[in-house]
Amino acid sequence: MILSPPAEVWRLLADGHRYGEWVTGTREVLAADPHWPDVGARLRVRVGAGPLTLDDTCVVRVCEPQRRLELEARAEPFGAARIAMDLAPWGGNTLFTLDWHPLRGPGTRMHGLPVDYLVAVRNGMMLTKLARIAVREHPVAAPA
Repeated sequence: MILSPPAEVWRLLADGHRYGEWVTGTREVLAADPHWPDVGARLRVRVGAGPLTLDDTCVVRVCEPQRRLELEARAEPFGAARIAMDLAPWGGNTLFTLDWHPLRGPGTRMHGLPVDYLVAVRNGMMLTKLARIAVREHPVAAPA
């Protein structure tokens, strides 16, 4: 649950240049198509840990503003994964779910424990960062 309305959470998702702020492992956003997050738009990012980095491309596959965003993340030679983000209004807040599934490459053979556990931890970190940014930028008004 994110303590901001879906329109505010969507505003963060719709700004490709801000992905580095909340997507765990992203070192920097190299380029974002000006029509992000329209279907077909691309986001190029550098990901990594420590001295190891890799350039990744995310392509928007589904865009339903303020409801759903699906990306195909490609990190060659490791393959590609589908990332689906769903937003649902919950009172004045947002119920946000994130799902990840490998599409091709070595990740398809490693799907399951312990890889799924590591992905779940990473996704939890991302959701926490996204929620903190949304609340910091758009605090919930106190009841009168």
